[in-house]
Amino acid sequence: MTQAELRLCSLLLQEHFGEIVEKVGNSLLRTGPRPLRLLVGDTGLLPDQVKKALCVLIQHNLVRYEAQPRGFVEYEARSERILRILRYPRYIYTAKTLYGDPGELLVEELLLHGHLPMSCAVARVADRLTETMEDGKTMDYTEVSSTFVRLADTHFIQRCPTAPENPQSTKGPQAPAPALAIAEKDMYLVPQLNLVGKGKRRRSCDEEEEGEHKAKRKKQEGGSSETPPDDGIYWQVNQERFHQHFRDQALVSAVASRMDQTSSEVVRTMLRMSEVTTASGASHTQPLSSNEIFRSLPAGYNIGKQVLDQYLALLADDPLEFVGKSGDSGGGTYTVSILSSWAPPSPFPHPSLITLLLHRFGSRCARIFRLLLRKKHLEQKQVEDFAMIPAKEAKDMLYRMLSENLVSLQEIPKTPDHAPSRTFYLYTVNVMAAARMLLHRCYKSVANLMERRQHEMRENKRLLEKSQRVEAILASMQATGAEAAQLHEVEEMITGPERQQLENLKRNVNKMDASENQVDETIFVLESFIESTMKRL
Repeated sequence: MTQAELRLCSLLLQEHFGEIVEKVGNSLLRTGPRPLRLLVGDTGLLPDQVKKALCVLIQHNLVRYEAQPRGFVEYEARSERILRILRYPRYIYTAKTLYGDPGELLVEELLLHGHLPMSCAVARVADRLTETMEDGKTMDYTEVSSTFVRLADTHFIQRCPTAPENPQSTKGPQAPAPALAIAEKDMYLVPQLNLVGKGKRRRSCDEEEEGEHKAKRKKQEGGSSETPPDDGIYWQVNQERFHQHFRDQALVSAVASRMDQTSSEVVRTMLRMSEVTTASGASHTQPLSSNEIFRSLPAGYNIGKQVLDQYLALLADDPLEFVGKSGDSGGGTYTVSILSSWAPPSPFPHPSLITLLLHRFGSRCARIFRLLLRKKHLEQKQVEDFAMIPAKEAKDMLYRMLSENLVSLQEIPKTPDHAPSRTFYLYTVNVMAAARMLLHRCYKSVANLMERRQHEMRENKRLLEKSQRVEAILASMQATGAEAAQLHEVEEMITGPERQQLENLKRNVNKMDASENQVDETIFVLESFIESTMKRL
C-alpha cells in the first residue's frame, strides 16, 4: 500500500467516523492483521474504545476478522473498501437515476448505517420522504417496499452473511469468533413482509420528551417493544453491482463514440439482458442469440433482423473486441467481452493520460504520446519526422515523459556487447505503468482536496456557527408566526461582508466536492483497467 493511499484512507476514516476510529483503522492499515491486544498497545486507546471502533468498522465492512488456530482473533483493514467511501455519492446518484427518490434514500441509509433490516430501512425512508411532502400527505410503506424489492431483484443490494443457527460441532471448545456465511441462492431473497403504515413527521421537542417518558415508563413496567418480523436479516449495498453498472455505461459510451448510436444501443440491450445473470468479475456476459437480442431491442429502434445481424458482425470483427461470437445457433450467439474491452488495447485510460500530458507538458507532448500509442515502437528520429517537431524539442519532450514514467525506452542490440552505436533505442508507451502512475497522482489529488476543504472549514468555523445559530432562530420564529420586520432584524445579524465570505466559502467547498467526484471517476476507470489487465495476464 502506497503512502498516498494510506494518507487518503486516514482522511476518509477521520471525516466519516472520527478520530478514534481513524486511529484504529490507521494502525491496521500500517501494520497489517493484528489481534486486539496489540491494537490497544499500538493506538494507546482504552480497550473499550478500540472494541467500539472495531465494531463500527466491521459494521461498515471496512475491517474483516478471522479466528486463528491458536485461539485468538486477528483483525485486518480492507483498504479497497475504505477508498470506495469516495464513491458513495455516485452510488446514491445512480440509485436516484434508476429508482427515483425512494431508491436514493434506501441506498443512502444502507451506506450510512453499514447494514439495516428491511423493515427498519423502509420505515426510515418513508419518514424522510414524508418530511419533504406537503402537509397532509404521507409516504406509504408499500411504495418504499416495492423499490426495495426492485433493488434486490437487480442485485444492487444484498443480504449480509450471518452466523449459522445450529453449529455443526457442539463438541470441543467454542470458536472465539463466528464464521459468517450465506448461500448464494439466499443472497437476494427478500423476506415476505407485510409492512403496513405511513411515514411520520418529526415531532416537536415537547412531544419528543413526552414520548421518551412514556417509553421509559413502559420499560420500567416490564413491557418490551415488538420484535420486527425480519429480525436478524440485514441488508447491505452491493458495491460490485454498482461497479458493473458503471463499466457497462462506459462500454456503451465507448461503442457509441467508435461506431454509432445504434451499435451502442445493441450493446446496451445485450448488457441489460444479462446484467443479473453475469457475475461482477466475469470475463464476458452470458451467450445471447441474435433472435433474443432482436426481440429485446427498444421499441423506438425500428431496425430489421438483417440489419441487426450486420451490426453484430461489425461489432464482432472490431479489433477492440467489444462483442465476441460464441456460436451459430439461433441466428448466431454473441457475448459482450467485458475483460477484453477493459484490458489492452483498451482505449479507456488514454483520454486521462492525454489530458495529464496536455496540462503538464503541452500539446506537442500529447501529440508524441498519441503517435507512440498508434505506432507502438519508434526511434527518436522517427518521432521527430512523424510528429513534425524539431529534433532538440522532440528529444527534450521524450526525456521529460521518460522521467515521469509516461513512456519507456526499449533497447534492441545488434551485437551481444550492447554497444550504443550498434543498438536500436525504441520509445514505447507502457500503458500499465502510466496508468499506475496516474492512479497514484489521483490519490494524492483527492487527499489534497480533502485537506484543503477541512482547512477552509476550520478557518471559517466561527462564521459558520454564527450562520447556523441565525438560521435556527429564523426557523423557530417562522414556526411561531413572527412578523417580517422581526425576521429581517434577525437576518441583519450577519453583516454584508460576512454574507459575502459565506458565499465564497460555499462556492469553494462545492468546487472541491465536485473535483473529488470527477477525480474518483478517473480512479474508477484506471482501477478497472489495471484489474482487467492483471486478470488477463
